[in-house]
Amino acid sequence: MRTRLSRRWAALTVAGVLLGGAGTFTAVASEGEAAVHHEDTVLTMPGAKIDTSFFTSGPGRRPAVLLGHGFGGSKDDVRAQAERLARDGYAVLTWTARGFGRSGGQIGLNDPRHEVKDVQRLIDWLAKRPEVRLDKAGDPRVGVTGASYGGAVSLLAAGHDPRVDAIAPQITYWNLADALFPDGVFKKLWAGIFFTTGSGGPTAPQEPATPQDPGAPQEPSAPQGPGAAREAGGATGRTAPTAPLTATACGRFQPELCAMYERIAVTGEPDAAARALLEARSPSAVAHRIKVPTLITQGQSDSLFPLGHADTMADAIARNGAPVAVDWIAGGHDGGASEADRVHARIGAWFDRYLKGDTGADTGPAFRVSRTGGVDSTDGRATLRGATADRYPGLRDGVRALALAGPAQTFRNPAGATPPGISAVPGVGGGLSQLSTLGVGVSLDFPGQHARFETRPLDAPLRITGTPTVRVTVTSDSGEAVLFGKVYDVGPDGRRQVLPAQLVAPVRIDGAKEGKTVELTLPAIDHEVEAGHRLRVVLAATDLGYASPVAPAAYTVSLAGDGLSVPTAPAVRTQAAGLPWWVWGLPAGGALVAAALLLTARRRTAAPAPDPELADVPLVISGLTKRYARSSDAYAVRDLSFRVEKGQVLGLLGPNGAGKTTTLRMLMGLITPDDGEIRVFGHAVRPGAPVLSRVGAFVEGAGFLPHLSGRENLELYWRATGRPAEDAHIDEALEIAGLGTALARAVRTYSQGMRQRLAIAQAMLGLPDLLILDEPTNGLDPPQIREMRDVMIRYAAGGRTVIVSSHLLAEVEQSCTHLVVMDRGRLVQAGPVAEITGNGDTLLVTTDGEVPEPLVEKTAALPGVASATRVEAGLLVRLDGTGTPAGLVAGLVRLDVPVTGVGPHRRLEDAFLTLIGGGGAA
Repeated sequence: MRTRLSRRWAALTVAGVLLGGAGTFTAVASEGEAAVHHEDTVLTMPGAKIDTSFFTSGPGRRPAVLLGHGFGGSKDDVRAQAERLARDGYAVLTWTARGFGRSGGQIGLNDPRHEVKDVQRLIDWLAKRPEVRLDKAGDPRVGVTGASYGGAVSLLAAGHDPRVDAIAPQITYWNLADALFPDGVFKKLWAGIFFTTGSGGPTAPQEPATPQDPGAPQEPSAPQGPGAAREAGGATGRTAPTAPLTATACGRFQPELCAMYERIAVTGEPDAAARALLEARSPSAVAHRIKVPTLITQGQSDSLFPLGHADTMADAIARNGAPVAVDWIAGGHDGGASEADRVHARIGAWFDRYLKGDTGADTGPAFRVSRTGGVDSTDGRATLRGATADRYPGLRDGVRALALAGPAQTFRNPAGATPPGISAVPGVGGGLSQLSTLGVGVSLDFPGQHARFETRPLDAPLRITGTPTVRVTVTSDSGEAVLFGKVYDVGPDGRRQVLPAQLVAPVRIDGAKEGKTVELTLPAIDHEVEAGHRLRVVLAATDLGYASPVAPAAYTVSLAGDGLSVPTAPAVRTQAAGLPWWVWGLPAGGALVAAALLLTARRRTAAPAPDPELADVPLVISGLTKRYARSSDAYAVRDLSFRVEKGQVLGLLGPNGAGKTTTLRMLMGLITPDDGEIRVFGHAVRPGAPVLSRVGAFVEGAGFLPHLSGRENLELYWRATGRPAEDAHIDEALEIAGLGTALARAVRTYSQGMRQRLAIAQAMLGLPDLLILDEPTNGLDPPQIREMRDVMIRYAAGGRTVIVSSHLLAEVEQSCTHLVVMDRGRLVQAGPVAEITGNGDTLLVTTDGEVPEPLVEKTAALPGVASATRVEAGLLVRLDGTGTPAGLVAGLVRLDVPVTGVGPHRRLEDAFLTLIGGGGAA
């Protein structure tokens, strides 16, 4: 009795600790990786409750990382990166900033009094965690990273809290006033996106804060945004009581910010008070106090926070004596390639060096820029190459002067500044800024609203890296002028022009009644101009993204200097430049391969011969085994065997970590198994095996060129394979996919469902005999899911075979003919869907009320019963082959189970949960 009571007290104590932390705790593991422990906690701050998540993996103390999210987002946006850092040996804390998601409070645009103070309190919280390494009491070893809004708070945290040891800000601002009011011009569209995002939702009423710690301040919480966070009892699933939501003019913004925006949006001209308000909340305000190692990642495709912000940031922090590296990625706020995997890996290495103290960690070059090298015809994406230098060159390195020609020109600012010229379309650029190097763009200058000056055609290619400048004399009949400077790359015919990165530089010029000479700093870019092309400098009176004077005015502009000054950064070298590695690498590699083949001839003479008996069998997997990396006894897949026949639609099911994706990757020849064999139509699968030409695959979506039609994208993809056009069977694949007349439209107009079907059609090109689909219904609504189901059924109806991995059990049940169920890398059951969902072996016992757990256990112990699981309707009972329904009923009656009915059970969901022991999700 005493032992039982002590166990109860221990359980209550543990429950109390969990509830006291206002958190929920889970552990997740991706295939092939260590488990990540995840704890959700709502922390009470002065004026707000902050929704947080804490990630760790493995025992012992380790450095911590604070990971912020972008504007309008939440902690959920950065979960994947948090789990990756946790697996790499960090304690990671993510949080939803004030005014967003389930956090309370008002948006202060990283107000040092609120958002920055929140970060300091999060550091206090980390200092108390047993998982976190300390430099001294109350001082954890901690780095901060995040993108955009979260990137700025990483800089501010380093400037306000000396406990921060390293930072990695991404695509963010240095001075927010310069970002929204560059050169005194109001960036109206981006500002509107900011304030609409924060003002569009209702606010929750204030309520008293319930401090998590006894010493926490007792003051009212600020208004919350949509979706109030859970209270301190969140571990029990209770939510905070709320009153009806009310809309306000400022939404979730602090009133002073809202008033500032409305004032500037009406006048169109920023004032000194607005600049002062934003500058006080900018990293530049604490520039002299940021003295920690800083990895700066900035986007080239970014009209919101252009490269000049990273330049000023790098200069200020380097002058403080801190290590600084700068990385210009291809994407940005205007779209394009985010390079997330590469960037996150580099951030991990940066923290390894400066948080873990790993002096061998490769933190990369002092400067790197991603350069577009064409289009990958296999997936339609722009290919990228890195260019590096052992020092950051800045924006004016290796300046070269190019002569400009053109007379003085007069043009007008139209009344109401309408129609405006177009450079970028903020927030919806779709990556066109990145593809501008390929001749794609949306820029437009109206006649009579601009002046232009041109260089002569170039004799040799020219790489511009930095900010071009030009001196001009501007006269305005109103005394002031607002101009927008651009540098176009113009083709040999003089008509086709491309605006690099779709960027424009605004400038406000006062005192120009009698003429004023100014040096215009044009947008910072990294762009190669081909030989025979010329550069065209355009000064326009209007731009869609900015506010121009509404009063009409006439401007006269003439050249006033030596022409166009362009930086070339000669020390920056493209990694792939020079002699290609394969010129010398292939002969050496061939010799090494030949030697390896000779040395391993006894163990590996040749690929196994085809098995003629399996020539008509799409897939046979025998004893397939794959261990986790650096492990001898932990398996992603273990002794897996099953067979797939022609005409089947096979569903591959299993909870997270079951080994499904690893199995599919081995099937496609992407990774090599440690043991066992995969045969496709009798041929053993090896990387690059010819038989893989009979396999089509759709994994994690496909990339398409947005400006091309659906048919053009497919034709481009097939040409890249080098196979004859007649073998593509494009029309047959498209008929199965059911895209109809949409094929003639540009892909950028497609819905998500149409993109998915186009991706399936791409996988079907050549009509492969075996089609593999990994989560083909991700992101689709119910009608689109039904259409995708019909696509799979139609494809298999022609005698071909489809293997689909999916989490939607109801769809699998309707579309698949056969199932393979995996759990923890092993085969649980394989066979027809009807057989697995219940053919008499699995029975649903409906009951009058919920069955107590002791009766469930007694039912499971009855003769002939393999398992019994409590479900909503009663009990799901699986017989072991010796039992019968009649014997089961007799046993239930003896146990006094309140039975109301017994019958075969046909739902896949419950059968699946029974097979894997009731845990996990498919």
